[in-house]
Amino acid sequence: MGVLRLVYEVCEWPHYFAKRQKLKKRKPLQTVEIRVKMDCEGCERRVRKSVEGMRGVTQVEVDPKKHKLTVTGYVDPEKVLHRVRHRTGKIAQMWPYVQYDIVDHPYAPGVYDKKAPAGYVRNVEVIDPRNYGLARASSTEVQYTTAFSDENPNACVVM
Repeated sequence: MGVLRLVYEVCEWPHYFAKRQKLKKRKPLQTVEIRVKMDCEGCERRVRKSVEGMRGVTQVEVDPKKHKLTVTGYVDPEKVLHRVRHRTGKIAQMWPYVQYDIVDHPYAPGVYDKKAPAGYVRNVEVIDPRNYGLARASSTEVQYTTAFSDENPNACVVM
């Protein structure tokens, strides 16, 4: 009986690992936005081809006017970024901008960027309006409070 049990366990061993590999967790569906400088149609084609062959990619969109590559699929953002850098030889970075409407203070220092595409500003952490003068305060009370505050260097001089 001991020999039969040993043979059974040896035969069952590979199936045990095969079942564990099937239970591996899939990556979630996500959209990765990358900024890559593209000057011509050849650059656009090179950038598109660099990520089209990746496992898990379902859709690739290239916008040469905004210098933006959008990849949708079951992928890791860091691997997509590395692949674009490696295959194209271009400087690539994660998309640093968000839409203008999302940011509370789009004209605060460090947020507004002249190089950003139309309708976009730089993605920055939450900014305290008291520290940045009248950088589009969210309410009228805060706006008037900061306008006539003694700590504000841009305050009204009449007082």
